[in-house]
Amino acid sequence: MTPSGFICLRTHHIENLKLQFEEYRHQATGAIHYHLAGEDENNVFLVAFLTVPEDSTGIAHILEHTTLCGSQRYPVRDPFFMMTRRSLNTFMNAFTGSDWTAYPFASQNVKDFDNLLRVYLDAVFFPLLDPLDIAQEGCRLEFETPDDSHAPLVYRGVVFNEMKGAMSSSSQVLSQKLNEALFPTITYHYNSGGDPEIIPQLTPSQLKAFHASHYHPSNAIFMTYGCLPASHHQALFQECVLTHFHALPHRIFVPNEQRFSSPQVVHARYAVDKPELARKTHLVTAWLLNEITDARAVLNVQLLSDILLDNSASPLRYALESCEFADSPSSLCGFDDSTHEIFFSCGLEGTDAEYLTAFETLVNDVLMDVVEHGVPQEQVESVLHQMELQQREITGDGMPYGLHVLFNALVPALHGADPIPFLDIDPLLQALREDCQRPDFIPQLVKDLLLNNAHRVTLVMSPDPDLAQQQLQAEKEKLAQLKAQLSPAERQAIIEQAAILKARQEKIDNPDILPKVTVDDIPDTLKLPESYQRDILHYPATWFAQGTNGLVYQTIIMQLPQLPPELVDLLPIYCEFITELGCAGESYLDTAARQAAVTGGLNARLSVRCGVDDVQQTHLFFALEGKALARHQADLSQLLHDTLMSVRFDELERLQELMVQLRSSIDSHLTHRGHQLAMTAAASGFSAAAAWHHRWNGIPHVYLVRELEQNMANKTALIHFSQQLAAIHELLLNAPRQFLIISEEEHHAPIAHDLAQIWHSIPVSLTDFSPFKTIPVKQKMEKIWQLNTQVNFCAKAYPAVAIQHRDAPALTVLGDFLRNGFLHRAIREQGGAYGASASYHADAGCFRFFSFRDPLLMETLQAFDQSLIWLQNNTHNEQALEEAILGVIGRIDQPLSPSGEANSTFFAQLNGRTPEQRREFRRRVLKVTITDLQRVAMTYLQAHFASTVVLSSAHFLAEVPELTFTREVL
Repeated sequence: MTPSGFICLRTHHIENLKLQFEEYRHQATGAIHYHLAGEDENNVFLVAFLTVPEDSTGIAHILEHTTLCGSQRYPVRDPFFMMTRRSLNTFMNAFTGSDWTAYPFASQNVKDFDNLLRVYLDAVFFPLLDPLDIAQEGCRLEFETPDDSHAPLVYRGVVFNEMKGAMSSSSQVLSQKLNEALFPTITYHYNSGGDPEIIPQLTPSQLKAFHASHYHPSNAIFMTYGCLPASHHQALFQECVLTHFHALPHRIFVPNEQRFSSPQVVHARYAVDKPELARKTHLVTAWLLNEITDARAVLNVQLLSDILLDNSASPLRYALESCEFADSPSSLCGFDDSTHEIFFSCGLEGTDAEYLTAFETLVNDVLMDVVEHGVPQEQVESVLHQMELQQREITGDGMPYGLHVLFNALVPALHGADPIPFLDIDPLLQALREDCQRPDFIPQLVKDLLLNNAHRVTLVMSPDPDLAQQQLQAEKEKLAQLKAQLSPAERQAIIEQAAILKARQEKIDNPDILPKVTVDDIPDTLKLPESYQRDILHYPATWFAQGTNGLVYQTIIMQLPQLPPELVDLLPIYCEFITELGCAGESYLDTAARQAAVTGGLNARLSVRCGVDDVQQTHLFFALEGKALARHQADLSQLLHDTLMSVRFDELERLQELMVQLRSSIDSHLTHRGHQLAMTAAASGFSAAAAWHHRWNGIPHVYLVRELEQNMANKTALIHFSQQLAAIHELLLNAPRQFLIISEEEHHAPIAHDLAQIWHSIPVSLTDFSPFKTIPVKQKMEKIWQLNTQVNFCAKAYPAVAIQHRDAPALTVLGDFLRNGFLHRAIREQGGAYGASASYHADAGCFRFFSFRDPLLMETLQAFDQSLIWLQNNTHNEQALEEAILGVIGRIDQPLSPSGEANSTFFAQLNGRTPEQRREFRRRVLKVTITDLQRVAMTYLQAHFASTVVLSSAHFLAEVPELTFTREVL
């Protein structure tokens, strides 16, 4: 037993991950600690619990928020957000799943890691759970004018508004309704995030009881990753937590669902704000399968899901994509392993309820065909190849790689599974490969898991244009009824609670209670990967030697050519489609199968950035990129060549399918992207790059895709569209071309040889090349877009400077300073929005404010302005400045995956951000003063420069007639 009371149960080396797995149990409490020891300095911690709601009050979700609002050792109001700015963390967050809650963070600095660990442990196990924090983070009653009992009664609260925003998305509603139907008796029947209609029923006593029963070391799993030894973590676990607890006699568990004796059909509704209801219904069918604790059974399901749905050549995906009575496959296609018993689902979007039988027949026919005829062995091999590639790839561009690895085992481990098979899957993959040699293996999986499985639900979710108004009216009537029942004393209590909460929110806590790092702890310099040049024939090529665990990444980069005006706005669609079509004389189905067999996928994108010393100068590039295992590097090179040189735009039916799918995807993600759309629009008048971001990624692109999709039914229009894409392609082929290669150094020589063999016969003629020209842009925008949402997305932007300008570092720090000191409190805590911030956006040459899932509108726009008054009219301390600087440096220094760091470095340099320039910018950030912040705000953030954009609903807009901006329906 270790000095901290842990017993080492076993160790296991995971060769493919280059990690040592260690399992420990705390003798006194039974707490489990899994440690993954490796050389990575970006150390990761998480503690997780099974949290099993028995209603849709959002109890686990609200507890996650409130847990981070102060604890016994750190009794400040907001230690989580205070630590985000007193830290050099590379990741900080908390997550609520369907039956679990996790609190992870990561840091490369040992002092910082230990600081965060102490705060997290105290927050999780010893939270204050102050009723005022519960009211702020969950839901509370207030009068619309907080001190006026004659005003209407309203609900306030961060989670309440977060879930209103989430449930404005049809895909979120679809997922929740499917869970309700598939799990009629256990915890997954309920909305773990919280149903806005049910959230107000939660009481503080219920929340505290839930914490006491669920947040105990006996119900906990501690997980760590990185170069710090397990004993280092365990000493703090013991000191901060475990010495205060004893073992519980029983652990929390989730039972299996009671199985249906026959398949079920369930009908549901979702809100739309447009009267056109034709082909807006969702049809989804799902089967409940095996427990997540059986790693081999989970792998079987993943294999079957990928065989059926992985790409356009997969039998079920092909049937759904080519179906004549629907727009596109459902967003819920695939297997879900986030629950104790996993499930598999497939479906259609953009159809009608009358096609229910046809849909069920379509799916059944595909499954029966697989049972009768099997699937080609090369398709099975492709899926096994993809599974191997996913296991090998070192990720880390969205979250730290170590956290990604821990999450692979977290949910099974919480349900009592051995985590090793979920981390070291090579033995299971080998066994799976052997089973796949049997012709009857896949057909038998289809029969056992799907065709002979009576626990199947088909959900018919239809649009209802009246539902949103009905929900709003029901909430108003409920609040009016509550108000009518209030006694004078109760009304006064509501007023007093609002005043007390506001005073608490405005109170400045003593930050010295919390540990911190300082600028003295910041590393001296920015670490960037180094490259070298080695041309491929007459093509420039940049090479990075990175530890990619046997993967090769290749990118072809081309300067964007001048395009005729009628083609310019089609560029993002061209990028979406070029990798989804046939090439080299093969159909898109054959090409999709080829991609799956040799790569981890291809992707095409545009790179648009401002110049380093002129916001009106724009760098524009097209990139076609792919990745593969090293043994397939030549196949990857050939596939990239064939895609670029011989893509087929003559597959008209495929183009029509892709356009319908694109329109469906864009429409279903509008509320997810609301704040991004608003910010992009607000900034669009301040630089050429910002204008193109708006046209290619923002609201104009939404309108264009809708218009094109409607025109695709016309054969003449479809042919013209095909010709337009081909015209873009021809112009691109005449553009200057270069290569980026990222892999281990040992693979460079064979890659160079194969690239030279593949490209040697391609002539280069650039005599007629004209680069894409942009014109300066300088105009304000004041605009409102109306869409179906229960919350608002507000943005305000100001023209600023290029990144090389002396004021750019101060503008960068200013964003964090305003968020930390004013916006977070005013808009999130007091206003109830899920998020709000400000930032300098160098690639668009502007400074932006935004709010996300916001119940307020005019008040938020006013808060943006008030933050600038607060900045100028108050005396600010150096600690607040240091915290803002730490936040900026933390983002600059945040590590990516090995391939991501090389890719980022290359494209930064391509756009003028050399390593020297980036390091100099970092040094200048460290020298920013409060005077600098006030000066740049006064210089650039002037009211007459500002553009303002709001995405809102008809209901909200009806209540703000004073907002006289131009309005459009989105």
